[in-house]
This record gives sequence, C-alpha cells and structure tokens, in this order.
Amino acid sequence: MPIIEMHLMTGRTVEQKRRVVAAVAEATATALGVDKNTVRILITEHGLDEFAVAGVTAGQKAEMAAAAAATAAGASEAAAKAKSTT
Repeated sequence: MPIIEMHLMTGRTVEQKRRVVAAVAEATATALGVDKNTVRILITEHGLDEFAVAGVTAGQKAEMAAAAAATAAGASEAAAKAKSTT
C-alpha cells in the first residue's frame, strides 16, 4: 500500500486538492502497478511562517517582495513626475 505525503502552502482550494490527489493516485497506481484503492495520500498544509528556504520564511519572502514592489512603484511614480515637469 503506497502512502504519499504531500506538503502544501495554505491557500489551495478544496477543488485543487481534490484534483491533485486524484492525479497523484492515478499516476502512482499506474507507475507501481497497484490498485488505485490501495493508494493513500496525506496532505499537510503549512502557513507562510511554517516553511522556509535558506533561513527565510515564506512570509518574510512575501514581505520583502511587497516592499520591493512598493519601492519600484514609488521610483516609477517619481520618474514620471520628474519627466512631466521637464
């Protein structure tokens, strides 16, 4: 009996999770030559501060991306304003 653990960030819809487990169960059964009814899948969801890469949580990464976008937007706005006054 294959048992598959799937770790996902929170935010997926029920429909998305249903589609992925159906696809994974089918692929596993085909690849291993087992009955699909024997495939078990466990989904564990993680929040933004429960998952990290290189010591930076997904939440921190999102905050940094938002700050960078705000800085870029501010720079673009300032450049447009400067151009319109010349």
